[in-house]
Amino acid sequence: MEETQELSLNREAAKIEIVTPPTAFADLDPEARLAIECASEKKALDMVALDLRDIASFTEYFIIASGTNQRQVQAIADEINEQLKKQLGIKPVRIEGYSQAEWVLLDYGDFIFHVFDQKARDLFDLEKLWLDARRVEIPDDLKG
Repeated sequence: MEETQELSLNREAAKIEIVTPPTAFADLDPEARLAIECASEKKALDMVALDLRDIASFTEYFIIASGTNQRQVQAIADEINEQLKKQLGIKPVRIEGYSQAEWVLLDYGDFIFHVFDQKARDLFDLEKLWLDARRVEIPDDLKG
């Protein structure tokens, strides 16, 4: 009897991993796709897009990218802002953090584009914070 109890106490818990299929890049709004393309043109690094539609009500997508220094972070934000305005006639609802350029937030309502320097990105770790979000498949040539 003791032997049976010991075996049942030493059982390992089964891990169940639910794999959610990624959101296709083509499913993004044209504005979000253009923003990703603009960031890629300015050599943004480690670009990630998170589909928040099932878990948040304030926006549909987070797009996260890194720049190597303050000038590049601002250049990425400038390119996104200028091209969305020029090509699609839209402006962000708000821009935050531009002057410090550690974390620039461009809020377009349906999506929020975050441009970080690497230190701030590691510190805030939005990918981990929003781990429940579905990933968007960004084409490799745009990821940086």
